[in-house]
Amino acid sequence: MSNISQQAILKSLITIASALVCALLLFTRIPGMEIFGIGPNWLLIWVVAWSSQSSTIEALVAGLVLGFIQDGITAPYPTHIIPLVFAAFVTVFLQKQRFIQEDFISIALVTFILAIFAETFIAIQLGLIGNQTFGEIWVYHKQIALGSAVISSLWAPVIYFPLSQLWKL
Repeated sequence: MSNISQQAILKSLITIASALVCALLLFTRIPGMEIFGIGPNWLLIWVVAWSSQSSTIEALVAGLVLGFIQDGITAPYPTHIIPLVFAAFVTVFLQKQRFIQEDFISIALVTFILAIFAETFIAIQLGLIGNQTFGEIWVYHKQIALGSAVISSLWAPVIYFPLSQLWKL
């Protein structure tokens, strides 16, 4: 087997394993890892990390696949596909425009902003489903979005740095 194909296989294994670890982390609640009872959005963090170093198609496919995985783990309504695909698209766009540099601050800031958007997409879908009114949803939306954004942006560099180094192999 050639060296190039071994590297491609290794990168694929790292990618799949890291995505599955992030999916499994959705089930964990480690003390000190929550704000207002809200944990990090691990799959959003992974999508931002992956998309910052991928092509548009690769990023969109990753967002789609991880959205399906998160919907399979939680519930299909509201769907997580829309926020994760949106996050992948925005991250690739920012990376191509050179707004994202390979530093912790850029990744944390992008994750913070996209976590707010992701939670907003979820809140809108919950309102459209009709089990609750938009007024009832928006009462908690600020706390949920801000908590998710803060904790996810704090963990984003921890996920991004090792994965970016492994993906460069």
